[in-house]
Amino acid sequence: MKSTTRVVVIGGGVVGCSVLYHLTKLGWSDVMLLERSELTSGSTWHAAGGFHTLNGDTNMAALQGYTIRLYRELEELTGLSCGLHHVGGVTLADNKDRFDMLLAERAKHRYMGLETAIVTPDEIAQIAPIVNLDGILGGLYDPLDGHLDPSGTTHAYAKSARMGGAEICLHTKVLETKPRPDGTWDVVTDKGTIHTEHVVNAAGLWAREVGAMAGVYLPLHPMEHQYLVTEETPEIYERDSEHPHVMDPAGESYLRQEGRGLCIGFYEQPCRPWAVDGTPWEFGHELLPDDFDKIEQSIEFAYKRFPVLERAGVKSVIHGPFTFAPDGNPLVGPIPGLRGYWSACGVMAGFSQGGGVGLMLAQWMVHGECERDTGAMDVARFGDWISAGYTLPKVIENYQKRFSVSYPNEELPAARPNRTTPMYDVFDGMGAVWGAQYGLEVVNYFAPAGDPGFETPSFRRSNAWDATANEVRAVREAAGINEVHNFGKYRVTGPNARAWLDRIMAGRIPKIGRLALTPMLSPAGRIVGDFTVSCLGDAEFQLTASYGAQAYHMRWFLQHQEDGVTIENISDKLNGFQIAGPRARDILQACTRSDLSEMRFMDARRMVIGMTDCLVQRVSYTGDLGFEVYCDPMAQRHLWATLWAAGEPFGMKPFGMRAMMSLRLDKFFGSWGREYSPDYTCAETGLDRFIVWAKGDFIGRSAAEAERAAPPQRVSVAFEVDAMDADVNAFEPVWIDGEVQGFCTSGGYSHFAQKSVAIALIPREKATPGLRVDIEILGQMRSAKLIAEPLFDKDGARMRG
Repeated sequence: MKSTTRVVVIGGGVVGCSVLYHLTKLGWSDVMLLERSELTSGSTWHAAGGFHTLNGDTNMAALQGYTIRLYRELEELTGLSCGLHHVGGVTLADNKDRFDMLLAERAKHRYMGLETAIVTPDEIAQIAPIVNLDGILGGLYDPLDGHLDPSGTTHAYAKSARMGGAEICLHTKVLETKPRPDGTWDVVTDKGTIHTEHVVNAAGLWAREVGAMAGVYLPLHPMEHQYLVTEETPEIYERDSEHPHVMDPAGESYLRQEGRGLCIGFYEQPCRPWAVDGTPWEFGHELLPDDFDKIEQSIEFAYKRFPVLERAGVKSVIHGPFTFAPDGNPLVGPIPGLRGYWSACGVMAGFSQGGGVGLMLAQWMVHGECERDTGAMDVARFGDWISAGYTLPKVIENYQKRFSVSYPNEELPAARPNRTTPMYDVFDGMGAVWGAQYGLEVVNYFAPAGDPGFETPSFRRSNAWDATANEVRAVREAAGINEVHNFGKYRVTGPNARAWLDRIMAGRIPKIGRLALTPMLSPAGRIVGDFTVSCLGDAEFQLTASYGAQAYHMRWFLQHQEDGVTIENISDKLNGFQIAGPRARDILQACTRSDLSEMRFMDARRMVIGMTDCLVQRVSYTGDLGFEVYCDPMAQRHLWATLWAAGEPFGMKPFGMRAMMSLRLDKFFGSWGREYSPDYTCAETGLDRFIVWAKGDFIGRSAAEAERAAPPQRVSVAFEVDAMDADVNAFEPVWIDGEVQGFCTSGGYSHFAQKSVAIALIPREKATPGLRVDIEILGQMRSAKLIAEPLFDKDGARMRG
């Protein structure tokens, strides 16, 4: 075993071997993998080995498609068999909501190039004849679904990596990971110490323990999972071809052929977490005791859905643990604040996602960024507020909902409320219906008297419709107030603060007392942030952006930090309110001796509101006349009392995020994670209007200049949609001239204009006002017209006045 290397991958499961292979594929040969036992130890060896492309996140679905297509390449490269069975699969829908979800997924697949199809019950009978179709409305068929040999596939990854120069050391236990002052690492094993530039934690069931060696908490937890293999079954072995997979969400089960019998696994409701206080080091190739009690109800349901099972004897039971993150997606990427330490764990669907995870992490390490947005699996999507006490109930919830309908407006209840602001009980008493962002409780809307007090999950317009419309009306006709707690906030100070911001941001860095909007770009010109920058002094700036991207943005800042610059995340150290609407200035003026008539649009000033020292910014995401008022959270309750007393005579009402997202559509304002993400560039989304070309060099400049010279093929536009009872959510395909030529990034209903609105990326040459297209919403073609002028305050007179 060598004592120095560029990368040490810890863990010899399918994910660790995939990372190792992809690093060699991208040209890093001085890499090694450490496995304390044998390859596939832990979860990999007892996995059911199924793979599929279906995933609610389009990037995750694309990476799953990449993973599946990679297996043939591995076989050809190594001469080893992955035991591939491309048999196709169908997901069943037994009610309207499940069918709506499949319609939405199929629509996404159209522009992704996935060959899925909605199938009728009669077609399901031909595809999967062992299914009892009672109550089935239809299904989604995917020809890429299948299964493989977990051991053979893992060894194919490993052999491919060795062929690329990688070293794999078995029976080598990692004892410590110790950082050096220069940012490199010493990995201490029972066979010696290895000095390395990068450490990759791909330790699977032991990822928590390996992370703790570096002082890292990784939010994941093992869950017990059980599947059965039947004896030989005539309905199976007498077929001319292998029976396809069947996913039955209503029965919480997945089923496939195994030899001459069947394999069926369950995501049962009475599930059990495993190794709550830590995974034993001696565990590896063992199984857990059979436990039929917890899957009794699932088996009973399965006998009705697949009557053949009742006649088939059980040949074997596989009951073993595998890991989940709180939302079920992997934990991948550089650990914020820890140089050279990478996560590749929490990959519960290793044979659907392992290849894509390995590719993305290798690109990240070798090139500094990935070819697509990794937000859904980025380890930075969870901040340092997360704890084991939060992770456990969320993992249990995610396991139980693995096959449940995923609604676009659903708010999951486990581990809530967790983090709240001083205003929580006040708003709760006013009928707040809560959502959660980055662990923080956020008001979605305020339920009127007689309302059930919760939003019904739906793919269509929900019971929040009337309440949201009333809140929008209050903002546009008088004034509305809400918290600014769901903004990420950062304080940048120091003698080199302005120069640093000029380099890291593509836009203008304002003068003292002014604000500016600016994108933040990657070297490839992709959007890694959209910020408001406020200059509060010669060497003092405040940045605001998406609250949920805090760890992501802080990691980026720290990776590019320079001498003479101090960066502090003050997201929870600064709170306050937004007041917006035609009476906003009157209300705020009634609370302060400062003269607001002299405060211009995009001004920032310190002033006293009531008894509270505040920073007031003349800007609003609602697109209306508005102010953001920031204060110490300890003073927020008093600030509220002051503003509320002044606002009530003017008709001011509280409003939530449902209204906010409707209001921003009036002005076609983009949203982080929707219009703006690392999947897109400034020239595609319109953020290029905020780039300052006259200033010096900034990160991403050369890529942005290349797009300036040769504009990209697609561009973001807005549509007015002839919708019925469902509006655009995201990723619906846009049909132009009878074919899919674009997709929606977001949408919804403008309660002000009383129009359904979609924001979409389409070919630049087609983007002309009045263009007629069709947008596919839940399987229905809805006519839409491209609109170029905002639906509210077209010339910006009220917003700027």
